[in-house]
Amino acid sequence: MTDGQPQDDLRGVLRVAEGPPTPSVSAPPTKRPKPLGLIAMLIAILSFSVSSPLIKWSGETGSVIAVWRMIGALVMWWTIMLVIRLRTQRHFPSKRSWMLVLPAALFFGANIATFFTAITKTSIANAEFIGAMSPLLLLPAGAVFFGEQPNWKALRWGAVSIIGMTLVLFFGPANGTATVEGNLLMIVVLAFWVGYLLLSKRARLRGVGTVEFMVCLSPLALLTAGPIAGFMAGDEIFGLSAKGWLVVAILTVLTGVLAHALLVFAQKLIPIATIGVMQSAQPALAVMWGVIILGETVSGVQVVGMALVVIGLGLFTWSSQRAADLPSSDAAEGVITAP
Repeated sequence: MTDGQPQDDLRGVLRVAEGPPTPSVSAPPTKRPKPLGLIAMLIAILSFSVSSPLIKWSGETGSVIAVWRMIGALVMWWTIMLVIRLRTQRHFPSKRSWMLVLPAALFFGANIATFFTAITKTSIANAEFIGAMSPLLLLPAGAVFFGEQPNWKALRWGAVSIIGMTLVLFFGPANGTATVEGNLLMIVVLAFWVGYLLLSKRARLRGVGTVEFMVCLSPLALLTAGPIAGFMAGDEIFGLSAKGWLVVAILTVLTGVLAHALLVFAQKLIPIATIGVMQSAQPALAVMWGVIILGETVSGVQVVGMALVVIGLGLFTWSSQRAADLPSSDAAEGVITAP
């Protein structure tokens, strides 16, 4: 897409329709959530929540799954781009778009490769709830880098989440799968994810549309994901089992395309604060899938901690958005915590 053309909007899951030309600052999000948007968000959250247990269930090196999942997503997004071009004669992404997406893509590739590895080295509960802390970092970061005017009083709800996180990390069952190495890796993952969200918002604010962004992101992210996978897995990168390939195929469709497309679709129908509150339940759902799929266990104290994290993040997101001065619903993607 060349500069000045309308931004794209995913209609449904894969059908893309052209919208009217819009300036870089668009209208505020819809005040009353529409049922279709809520259903889309629910499906997206369920899709994202099952990804962590599936990675662990595969029994493969996480970074290997990450690379092949990204290659699968690359093929699917470029197929979508080609279909759009055939139907609308739309231009391929410009050099400017590639350059704007590059920094975000490098962080995204590092995030995915490291996250998929961390999942195999710690419990689903620890991994998901550490990763859920990103909104607490994004509030001050948005003020510093984008001049947003958030409600600083919202940070008091972040303290509730931090207390809950402490309970999750330090009161796991004696026979649990959590490790210090895995927990530290998840902190690195969190840093990469926050960097990705900030840089992706920068690209979106400068006019890069959704499909255009994903088309550029998928190959560029391999620049960091590939070397990380090669370093961690070596020759294993070409030796996936049948179960491993099955997980790659499922994640390519479930999260690489479907969940991300539904997220973009929902942003046009429901307020960004509603999206943030709904996604605060995602880690708890992932833990549920971990119990069902992997047979992992959680202690009673951890359950209390999870509840505090979910409540704290929900109230934090709702409170911070009440006074936020965000340019647009697309630009406010920073509250989204999906991997």
